[in-house]
Amino acid sequence: MSKLFLQMKTAFLLITLAMVFSLPTFAGPMSDYLENEIIDYWFQNTVGASKPATLYFGLSTAACSDTGFGTEVTGGSYARVTVTANATNFPGPTTNDGTIDNASAITFPAPTANWGLVTHWFIADAVSAGNLLWCQALTTSKTINNGDAAPSFGASAMSVQVDN
Repeated sequence: MSKLFLQMKTAFLLITLAMVFSLPTFAGPMSDYLENEIIDYWFQNTVGASKPATLYFGLSTAACSDTGFGTEVTGGSYARVTVTANATNFPGPTTNDGTIDNASAITFPAPTANWGLVTHWFIADAVSAGNLLWCQALTTSKTINNGDAAPSFGASAMSVQVDN
């Protein structure tokens, strides 16, 4: 058999498996940007972007991807929540499983307009735009409307895990 035929057969098999098992196209909550920063640091001994002293938590109304925020909420007093990156705000990991949680509540401003159906939360390195670091689907999506209480995630509600 020719090499081209074997490559085509392998590609067909992978496409068939993807259709049968509905394989996901999003590999995980860590963004490509952050994955590449880790690879550069640990395996190429290079320092890329500097580690942010502040993390910015945001909300999206559409799925994030390895390269994008999805559709971030806008207007109606929405703003990313600023949290200093330190051991007080993010103690642990205590179980040595590569997981860390927020130590206190992360509370967004009260909405003054409808924000829509919020489906994801994310962490970025800037108060607006910037680089996506992590993104995770909410366990339960939530419609947030004008006049609702300020959306808040209690202590340990936002977990980040570095694992495969």
